[in-house]
Amino acid sequence: MASSTAIRREHWLRVLAIIALAAVILWLMGRTPICRCGTIKLWHGVVASSQNSQHIAGWYSFSHIIHGSIFYGLLWLVAKKKPVGWRLVLATAVEALWEVAENSPAIINRYRSATIALDYYGDSIINSVSDIGFMILGFMLARRLPVATTIILALVMELVTLIVIRDNLTLNVLMLLWPLKAVRHWQAGGL
Repeated sequence: MASSTAIRREHWLRVLAIIALAAVILWLMGRTPICRCGTIKLWHGVVASSQNSQHIAGWYSFSHIIHGSIFYGLLWLVAKKKPVGWRLVLATAVEALWEVAENSPAIINRYRSATIALDYYGDSIINSVSDIGFMILGFMLARRLPVATTIILALVMELVTLIVIRDNLTLNVLMLLWPLKAVRHWQAGGL
């Protein structure tokens, strides 16, 4: 009998199937496979750029790592008797659903109208798939690291991105759900 703490092959196959399905849905929605610039970069750190969210990693990748930590913690709280592989599959499905929703015209337009992402036109498929991968990384880190370390790591990622790009997961959620003019002004470079 397999341990409930092991992530079995069948769980990884389900995770891969979810990622593949999300990529197909994004493609059917008209998302570009890679950046329209024609290149694939491992890191693109210029947020105010048409290449933001078009490559493998960027400043918002840290938000997806935090998603994984949050999903691990929440699923541990509400479904700790379920095998961790099952929880990983569920977390992957939620993240994949978000990637599809985030790239819908309604959410893209919401980002454009409520946040500083004026040139945002959605993620490339490679970026969305990478975002799901970063969520899985966050889930696995939270699974292995002590709770305090996971929380400190998330806070450090939030603070670094806040300082460097004037944005992070907290502000992203705030501005998407309840945009504040003062925050938008500050994010755009105002004091």
